[in-house]
Amino acid sequence: MISYTNYLARLGRPMKVAVQLIVDCALIMVSFIGAMLFRLESVAFLGNPADWAALFAATAVTLLSLHFLGLYRALVRFVTGKILITIAKAALIGAITLYLAGLTFGAGIPSSVSIVFGILVLLAVGGLRFVARTFFRNPAQLHKKPVIIYGAGDSGIHLLNSLFHGREYTPAALVDDDKSLQGLTVGGLPVYAASEIPQLLQKTGAQVVLLAIPGIGRPRLREIVEELEYLSVELKTIPRLSEIISGKAKISELRAVAAEDLLGRDPVAPDRELLGKNIGGRVVMVSGAGGSIGSELCRQILCQRPKTLVLFDASEFALYSIESELSATAARLQPSIRVVPILGSVQNSRGLEDAITAFGVQTIYHAAAYKHVPLLEDNVVEGVLNNVFGTLTITSVAKKLGVENFIMISTDKAVRPTNVMGATKRIAELICQAYAQEASSTVFSMVRFGNVLGSSGSVIPRFRAQIESGGPITVTHKDITRYFMTIPEAAQLVIQAGAMGVGGDVFVLDMGAPIKIMDVAIGMVKLHGLVPYLVGHPDQILPEKGDIAIWVTGLRKGEKLYEELLIGNNPLQTMHPRIMTASEDSLPMDELMTVLDRLRQACDNVDLPAVIEILRELPLNYAPAGAKIPYWSA
Repeated sequence: MISYTNYLARLGRPMKVAVQLIVDCALIMVSFIGAMLFRLESVAFLGNPADWAALFAATAVTLLSLHFLGLYRALVRFVTGKILITIAKAALIGAITLYLAGLTFGAGIPSSVSIVFGILVLLAVGGLRFVARTFFRNPAQLHKKPVIIYGAGDSGIHLLNSLFHGREYTPAALVDDDKSLQGLTVGGLPVYAASEIPQLLQKTGAQVVLLAIPGIGRPRLREIVEELEYLSVELKTIPRLSEIISGKAKISELRAVAAEDLLGRDPVAPDRELLGKNIGGRVVMVSGAGGSIGSELCRQILCQRPKTLVLFDASEFALYSIESELSATAARLQPSIRVVPILGSVQNSRGLEDAITAFGVQTIYHAAAYKHVPLLEDNVVEGVLNNVFGTLTITSVAKKLGVENFIMISTDKAVRPTNVMGATKRIAELICQAYAQEASSTVFSMVRFGNVLGSSGSVIPRFRAQIESGGPITVTHKDITRYFMTIPEAAQLVIQAGAMGVGGDVFVLDMGAPIKIMDVAIGMVKLHGLVPYLVGHPDQILPEKGDIAIWVTGLRKGEKLYEELLIGNNPLQTMHPRIMTASEDSLPMDELMTVLDRLRQACDNVDLPAVIEILRELPLNYAPAGAKIPYWSA
């Protein structure tokens, strides 16, 4: 049968239509004979020429009706239940024609025969299409992979139909947690309980499970993944409901379940008033606009329709990339929005003054910073110059020019820092706090949070690349933990926190519970349908033990086992459930500037011992974790 199906599939379109016409003609004639036998219980009518004349008339009219109603323009492989409406209309016209032709030719055909004839035409012509569709969709003929669809609701049915039309996967079974659906047949497939997936995988040969539950929350998704991870199957999912509704994605656009889908917790709907307070119709600048956080801030800011969005970054490529993206987005959202790219360093006060003055900047989000911990351990001076004195420059310019709101992006590594990066960010916080204490029209505030999923240098992209290259995955310590949050949620919370600032606020984002990096590594391997195993040294990588090795390498320079978000233990809740405010130590500006002048001189002289000593001297609780001064001093 498959060879005949292949032969028909290779025919040209005119030949396929001709075959359908011939077969339908035969089916219509058989339907007439069947209707007459059913009614008369005799074959005597076969010798009556008038009966044949009426049949030919009815056959011709039915075929013409099927043609003009579009049946022969439909591809058999993709027919759906809607095609039955077309066939029913043609069958009704044929039945009426048979009745009238019988009267015209004096055939004496009973009126009940016309009714049975129409029903048989519908069943024969329609049924043939669905039988043919089954053969044309045969996985053996299309070489499609069998898959199990998790979710038998509307999304599951849409995905089922999409897969039938595609050439990569064929649905083998449906599973659903809803007991009222279990045991039913949906889209031609039985619905099973999720507990039956192991047996279904063995029975169908499927190695992929497709999750068709777009509105599922992260906690439930984690539960499903944990239930399936021991089966070593590949998990894919359809886009989220918001992406489908907004038109950003189609339900058939499958992607692998990523670690980002499982970490963190479901975001809280943003407060629209807070989102637009410092942005809508205003001139906004983002420093570090091309970075992971800066670029997402820009995307979220653009959605609030500012008058002008000034992108400030020292990286030419990063600036070009984000400007190209945002300009295209602005053209769709509101063509009047100006997106202005400015190439420059936050250490250049003249460049900052010119940009802020030229465009009348009202709100600044300061995201420019060096943030990679091990790199800054070996590049102390550059880290201090950019993170500390870059912040000092942009804050002083903002105050001088009367910028209304200044929001600095900080990090959990600024709390009791054990590395240069964290120490410099805590000093940046002290600078903002000091300026907030002085009389000024500028409202200075800081927002502190942990790791964001998918940012440059974060563990998720690194683990993914290591898995794709065959391993090993490198984890620095078995017990190391980190806070995680998605980049869009972090950006939205930063904007909302900044809108609540009254001066000197240190806002802390609720990151949920910290997560063990080892668990992330193991989970990512299993999500790829592979088996992880631990090794203490690269020489111990043995394929027979599993698919991907996980190698514990030891903590890197300046790295902590765990991060903290609060220096003190006195956080206060704000009007937003995911944003807290902390009251923390600060220094008056004159006292702080005395120390910063010495720090600047030490940097200019590349006096690394002096730089480290001043970092220890400041009220940062800076305690290097066995860190050594870099072996080079230039």
